Amino acid sequence: MPPAKKRTRTYDPVKIRTAVLTQFGHVHQAVRTLTPDQLARPTRLGDWTVRDLAAHLTMAVEAISHSLALEAPPSRTLALLDWPFTTAPRAEGISEDTRSLAEANPDLDGLFARTEQRIKESLAQAPDDRLIGSRTGAMTLADYLVTRTVELVVHTDDLNAAVPGLDIPYDRQALAACTRLLADALAAKAPGGSTEVRIPPYAVVQCVEGPRHTRGTPPNVVETDPLTWIRLATGRVRWADAIADAKVSASGERADLGGLLPLMG
Repeated sequence: MPPAKKRTRTYDPVKIRTAVLTQFGHVHQAVRTLTPDQLARPTRLGDWTVRDLAAHLTMAVEAISHSLALEAPPSRTLALLDWPFTTAPRAEGISEDTRSLAEANPDLDGLFARTEQRIKESLAQAPDDRLIGSRTGAMTLADYLVTRTVELVVHTDDLNAAVPGLDIPYDRQALAACTRLLADALAAKAPGGSTEVRIPPYAVVQCVEGPRHTRGTPPNVVETDPLTWIRLATGRVRWADAIADAKVSASGERADLGGLLPLMG
């Protein structure tokens, strides 16, 4: 029997727009409470400080209004599901831009406020199917906004890890979109139907070559929570450590995903 054809997941553009703005607002509210000592704290992202990380988030969101201000590309060159695999080569350049932005904007509150105002104005005029350019290729605005939920959720988690007690909340729609896109990326990287990966309450995907499960309890099952999955997919947590800490349950001979992770650099 040939493998079942995978359906491309769709996202509600209205909810995604709201999720991006809401999560950015959550980060803004938290950043304005940080002290100079907290802003100088290290993060788990190399030599970035909390200040650098906060500035990077404005850059990640400002990319929307910046791209919309430019002429639309002639055609689409990047599918949403391909985006997670394009991020690693850009890391060095992004680090340089981030440090420059942080140094040039000592008033982070003002930087966040200006960024928020520009993105609201830009989105109010732009249709979902409008093509925009990015560092990795041209894609629709609707798809690009889904990638911004990944940037926002992943780095919100980085900020929470860097500053004890910060506890920036996660917008439910942003967390769901981030979880689902990275789960679908795993299924694209390791197509198949022998292993079921469950990330309640947001995603269930089948992946890994082997006998396809058709009914009953799958022979190979992986289950974890959304934030642990996101940390695994982005290299914040190693598979072996997540298993040892009981953050992931994995049963079956094809349930070891360690060789497939991380998905993003």
